[in-house]
Amino acid sequence: MRLLFLGDMVGRAGRNVVVERLPGLVERWRLDFVVVNGENAAGGFGITEEIVQQTLDAGADVITTGNHAFDQKEALVFAARQDRFLRPVNYPPGTPGRGAFLYPARNGARVLVVNAMGRVFMDQLDDPFAAIDRELAACPLGEQADAVLIDFHAEATSEKQAFAAYVDGRATVVVGTHTHVPTSDHRILPGGTAYQSDAGMCGDYESVLGMEKDEPIRRFVTKIPSARFAPAMGPPTLCGLAVDVDERTGLAVMVAPVRLGGVLSESWPQAWEPA
Repeated sequence: MRLLFLGDMVGRAGRNVVVERLPGLVERWRLDFVVVNGENAAGGFGITEEIVQQTLDAGADVITTGNHAFDQKEALVFAARQDRFLRPVNYPPGTPGRGAFLYPARNGARVLVVNAMGRVFMDQLDDPFAAIDRELAACPLGEQADAVLIDFHAEATSEKQAFAAYVDGRATVVVGTHTHVPTSDHRILPGGTAYQSDAGMCGDYESVLGMEKDEPIRRFVTKIPSARFAPAMGPPTLCGLAVDVDERTGLAVMVAPVRLGGVLSESWPQAWEPA
C-alpha cells in the first residue's frame, strides 16, 4: 500500500500547488491514500470548507490541522459534518469535530488517521501520549486498522521524536508538522514505524515560513507589529513524505521525502516512478 502525506498548505500558493499537482501524483504513483495538512490554507491561518472540498476533490482522502484549526470561525460549524476533516485529538471534550477516524483506502484497506498536537512551546492541550494510547487501543494496527498514520503537530523536535518512539511498532507512520521546514531525518524506526520530524510546507520557500518577509523581519528588528502577515506568492514547493506499507504487518518498508517545484532541491520516491 502506498501512502502520501503532504505538509501544511500555506496560503494560495500552497493550495494551488496541491490542487494542481496532486491529481497527477495519485495517478502516476498509484497512490492508495493521501493525507494533507490544511491548517494554514486560508490566508495562512486556518481553513475554510470550500478549501477542504477543493483539496478532497484534488485527491486527498483526509485533511489534518493543528493549532490554527479554528482560526476561520466557520470551521467550528463544518468540523462536525465534514468527516474527512480532523482537528487535534487532544482538544478538550466537547470541541467540535473529531481527531481520529478509520477511512477506506483506494485498495480497500482500512487506514486509521490520528491528528495530535504537542504541548512544548504550544497551546496546552490535553496529554497527546494518553490520547494516542486511547486511539490505538480502540483501533489497533493489524486488527481493526491495516495502517495507522499520525500527524503530530508540534514545535519541539524532542517531543516529536519521543512521541514517535512511544508508538513505534504500533503505527505505520508518524510525521511531524507545524515548523514548515522539511527535516532530513526520515527513516524507519526499529519497530517498523516510518518517521520524519517535519514534512515541511506546501508553499513559497522564498519567505519566512510561507509569509512575505517584510513584516516578520520588521517584528524581529523593532519588536512592534505594524501589519498583518501575508502569505508569499512566489513559486511554491510541494513537500511531504511517501511511505510504502507491508500489507501483511501494516508497518513501513520504505520511506522517502517528497519535494517538488519551487526553490528547494527536488526529491521523490524513485521506487514509485513508472518504468
